[in-house]
Amino acid sequence: MNGMALQLDTSIFKAYDIRGVYPESLNEELAYKIAVFYADILKRENGDKKLEVVVGRDMRLSSVSIQKRVIGGLIDFGVDVVDVGLISTPSFYFAVGFYGYDGGIQVSASHNPSEYNGLKMVRGRAVPMGGDSGIYEIRDRIASGEEIEKADIKGEVIRKEGVVVDEVGQQTKDIDVARIAPFKIVVDTANAMAVLDIEEVFKITKCDVIYINKELDGTFPNHPADPLKEENLEMIKKKVLDESADLGIATDGDGDRYFFVNEKGEVMPQPILRGLMAQIELSKSPGATVCYDIRPGRITRDMIEEAGGKGVVTKVGHSLIKEKMLEVNAVFGGESSGHYFYKFDYGTFEAPIVLTLKLLEYLSRYELKLSQVVAKHNKYFHSGEINSEVEDKEGKMRELADKYSDGEVSWLDGVTVEYPDFWFNVRASNTEPLLRLNLEAKTKKLMEQKRDEVLEVIRAK
Repeated sequence: MNGMALQLDTSIFKAYDIRGVYPESLNEELAYKIAVFYADILKRENGDKKLEVVVGRDMRLSSVSIQKRVIGGLIDFGVDVVDVGLISTPSFYFAVGFYGYDGGIQVSASHNPSEYNGLKMVRGRAVPMGGDSGIYEIRDRIASGEEIEKADIKGEVIRKEGVVVDEVGQQTKDIDVARIAPFKIVVDTANAMAVLDIEEVFKITKCDVIYINKELDGTFPNHPADPLKEENLEMIKKKVLDESADLGIATDGDGDRYFFVNEKGEVMPQPILRGLMAQIELSKSPGATVCYDIRPGRITRDMIEEAGGKGVVTKVGHSLIKEKMLEVNAVFGGESSGHYFYKFDYGTFEAPIVLTLKLLEYLSRYELKLSQVVAKHNKYFHSGEINSEVEDKEGKMRELADKYSDGEVSWLDGVTVEYPDFWFNVRASNTEPLLRLNLEAKTKKLMEQKRDEVLEVIRAK
């Protein structure tokens, strides 16, 4: 343990999960220790209760051996393990919440390249364990070389099958699937986990689904599993056009983010998708609360208000949005990077199959193409996220707040400045010397002018 304490790369313990290069930063022995301290936190919070914890994994080459050691750590410390095997992250959340287990650990590095692996940890009802709610405590206890006594009676392992079938059955109960038109849809799962969910959910529709990069392969042979980057969408855009498809769906590595491509081969902007899905929820829950992250996407706010909802702005990060949703009892939440969250009786978490079917039902009901939905709401001009290398990140953000002090300034997450005709957010990366700028304006010319102006301040030495 003490040898590990000297070599521990503390940067892998992040605000939302644990992620590092295998085996240099994250290996089987460290995964074992993380599971041990996770179990200790859960025991502390649950008293004398016999704990049952779900453990799943993605298709990365190192995930089998890491999952094995995570299970070993849990059972050595008296926790019963429910092994759900290969599973997407949303299905993992569903398993924890719906079956009423006490928590869970998913072995996955999401959209990171193949040499990475990681752990996502949750409590009961799939409530996320974030940096300030457990992850940093685990980091510090491992770093200190602390040891914990093994349990007198080891936990047991049971294998659970059929999670995705139950998930589709439960999450589609309130959706009028019969109404969904026989769309022609191209799906690019990037050789990653979402294929398990998508294959199951499309069995209950009349849609014609054309798959590319369907086979599970932890080396990501065709392109990285990160649909936020335009270059990773080239294959699906081309295929949608070649097939004259109605739309395309591109997913990330662990299946908790879906991006939609319209019939013209263009990506649907997240702020518009988020606003539309919020309106769909608000039509069923009038006046309800919807959460969305602070990165500019003014159209989301407009669409929530137009539908009579209450918008609550959150910090960036899937675990932070879920925590805020639970706090304010929100029915829906959306993040600019493609995470969409629904409130269920058994928890609040990502449910991309619900998102997909509700979107398809909406398009069918109003006989719309995806491009028509975008055209109706595409009224602001966005810079995209622009990264700049900056050593004194806090100093630069203060400098921006001073320069634009006649605007409305917020420090919720980084610095946000709003004027009537343009607005921007600048946030610091948790792990790199980077500032991330997102700026939006009412005209393209003003967006470009203000983008360059703000970047000049950020990049000035």
